[in-house]
Amino acid sequence: MKYLYVETYGCQMNVADTELLFGVLGKEGYAPTDEPSKADVMLVNTCAVRDNAEQRVIGRLGELKRFKRPGVVLGTVGCMAQRLGQQLLEDVPHVDLVIGPDGYRALPDLIEGALAGDRAADVDFKTWEHYEDIAPQREIGSKAFVTIQRGCDYRCTFCIVPMTRGRERSRKLSDVLAEVESLARRGVSEITLLGQTVNSYNDGERDFADMLYEVGAVAGIRRVRFTSPHPNDFSNRVIEAMAAVPTVCEHVHLPVQSGSSRVLKLMGRKYDREGYLRCVEQLRRSIPDIAISTDIIVGFPGETEAEFLETESLVREVGFDDAFTFKYSQRDGTGAVRLPDQVPEEVKGERLERIISTVREVACSRNMGLIGVKVEVLAEGMARRGELIQSRTRGNKVVLIDGPAELIGSYLTVRLTGTTGATFTGVPTPTGKELAIVG
Repeated sequence: MKYLYVETYGCQMNVADTELLFGVLGKEGYAPTDEPSKADVMLVNTCAVRDNAEQRVIGRLGELKRFKRPGVVLGTVGCMAQRLGQQLLEDVPHVDLVIGPDGYRALPDLIEGALAGDRAADVDFKTWEHYEDIAPQREIGSKAFVTIQRGCDYRCTFCIVPMTRGRERSRKLSDVLAEVESLARRGVSEITLLGQTVNSYNDGERDFADMLYEVGAVAGIRRVRFTSPHPNDFSNRVIEAMAAVPTVCEHVHLPVQSGSSRVLKLMGRKYDREGYLRCVEQLRRSIPDIAISTDIIVGFPGETEAEFLETESLVREVGFDDAFTFKYSQRDGTGAVRLPDQVPEEVKGERLERIISTVREVACSRNMGLIGVKVEVLAEGMARRGELIQSRTRGNKVVLIDGPAELIGSYLTVRLTGTTGATFTGVPTPTGKELAIVG
């Protein structure tokens, strides 16, 4: 038996790609292991969005070096591998393979070459590659990621993704539907559709609205989520589908990045503050109970204190339920590195602390208003601390409940009893027995 060890960094797309890696090498007789000391092949699936993510990977590769022995291969895959390519082989001599997101099909041959002493990089873009003939190797539970689109055609000046994932291309809806139907037959009831700008999906015949209608109607699927959309691509058809399909959850992650129209223009986001607010208004008019989360970058080149305050005011005006907040990180090859007036690190750090505080204040206020409300939750697994079960609402709120592990995979009705500001506690209602057992 040969063993494969994979560490995954970054977004949900990387998580889905790791399932592909196990699928590719599973066909070659590799079994997964959680112990690098046991592995015949060790792969680090990397992120390139921020410099600190890359530095973490470089450090981790140094740690994994101690598990190398004759006949063991250490490789990097994913976005950082794509960005650095051959340079990574030169800079990190204990790495045998460097493979971008479109090169996973070649893994078996490259591993054989590495075992013969041939260190190699495969970072060619393949615009046709969707890995349709490779079944992802997943741990089947109640939830699954399904990639429907790869690459990105936007050119945001802060973002490295178009250079690491290539041009946007969409899978055929029929192929996606077949995968979802297969997952549903295996007990999966919640699907998250993945794409870099997922709502711009178009396979040449069908668009993202069609995707929501078709996937949302699959027998056995109770919840449909998607990430990450772009504000520009929320057509009337897509929003109508979100409102009309009962299985589509009342949550959207809608990256804004900045509340300043001038900064948004410098970022190349293709919308201004007012355009973003119009999108939010349309979503809330069509789906009144929708929860909205976002991404925010502070300290973008040239951002003034007044423009940062515009971002703070947007957080309050929209009333975000959550936000992922970041300091601007320079990425070689992106347009923003050439912009003047780079913001000092200490200013970026101070603004990050302030925006986190504002997001928490707004989210806590919204969450306090939900205390006492009855909601449907999916019991996902045991919480990291204690003996409680972690569950999730359709609006993507985490709720901790007391109960036996047998509830995992069940849908329950619970009453929200308290909140820490981010996480809720809840208790099953008097009639809150399992609504359905899945998996």
